[in-house]
Amino acid sequence: MTLKKTKQSGFSMVEFLVASAISLLILGVAVAAFSNSVRTSEMVALNSDLNDNLRASMDLMSRDLLLTGAGIPTSGISVPSGITISRPNLTATTFSAGTTSLAAVTLGTGLGPKVVIYNTPTSSVTSAATDILTLLYEDNTWNVGESMDFAPINRSASGSTTACNGTISANGDTVAFDQSCNDLTKTRVPIQPGDLIMFTNPSGLTCIQTVTTANGQTLNFAANTTIDKFGFNQTGASSGTIVQLQNVDSTGKPNGTYPPITATRIFMVTYFIDNVADALRPRLMRQVNFLPAQPVGDVLEVLQVTYNFVDGNTPPTFYANQNSIPAGLNANFIRSANIFLGARSNKAYSKGNVYFRDNLTSQVSFRSLSYFNRYQ
Repeated sequence: MTLKKTKQSGFSMVEFLVASAISLLILGVAVAAFSNSVRTSEMVALNSDLNDNLRASMDLMSRDLLLTGAGIPTSGISVPSGITISRPNLTATTFSAGTTSLAAVTLGTGLGPKVVIYNTPTSSVTSAATDILTLLYEDNTWNVGESMDFAPINRSASGSTTACNGTISANGDTVAFDQSCNDLTKTRVPIQPGDLIMFTNPSGLTCIQTVTTANGQTLNFAANTTIDKFGFNQTGASSGTIVQLQNVDSTGKPNGTYPPITATRIFMVTYFIDNVADALRPRLMRQVNFLPAQPVGDVLEVLQVTYNFVDGNTPPTFYANQNSIPAGLNANFIRSANIFLGARSNKAYSKGNVYFRDNLTSQVSFRSLSYFNRYQ
């Protein structure tokens, strides 16, 4: 009896090794493609967040800059003489010594903090000082036709004339509004402690006061440094107070009575970089008066502002990209601002462990300061 050999089927060792090598190669290509896809997605997300921060910050700043100067006298608002006026931001900064009026725009070149610039989470350099931008404009939340006037002024609303019988105390620390003319309980944004009110008399004299308490139709402007952090409520100063808006006696001194006075709520808006809360993540802050500042842009490292001035000559001389006030001019000659914002990504890119960076620039004209009626 003979045995018949049967043929064994299967892979040889060589075939198995070749097949394994091909499978590993395909798997390696797939893993590399997936890894590249993940990194690309990460890069797109980091850059998208970075640019969203820049655009949102610039849009908000541009909106405020367009409103700058609305309702503010071209000569600025008078402030009490002989005092140092605090300026809202997280650093101990004041307005320039000897300031007698607040312009619609106040320069703050180099007054902001220096920011640590991180190239990687462990590698950094310190930047130059950032800027602070402070601007003023009137409240735009009052209902149409609503103003804040005091007797014996008359105002026209829908064709009718109404006498407003508001009162101001002799020393100016209390103001009561006539509810029939100005119902403060119906304002869209209620008046609250810390609000700024500009008062103007028929001669164009102005002053600015800080509301310390609001009780119905009555506003108080006490010398309360906890609320009046600016230090505006200085009724004893020789100029720049509400007392100087009074009628005068035969010797030219205020006699305790007031002519028709108009009151307007004012917003002082300040932009600055905050690196106090988190030095690794500096933020662009927006602060209204001395209310708590709100972050409007995350991981913004640079805020630089230059200004364009136009003098009053004919033809006018144009001063571009100024970071200080040219000789012979003042802040009232500013016509536009050039904003530079620099930001980095929220996180370091996993490939190389480096941060992405970008910047955004814009020039914004101050509508209320740039245009005038040539036919007046």
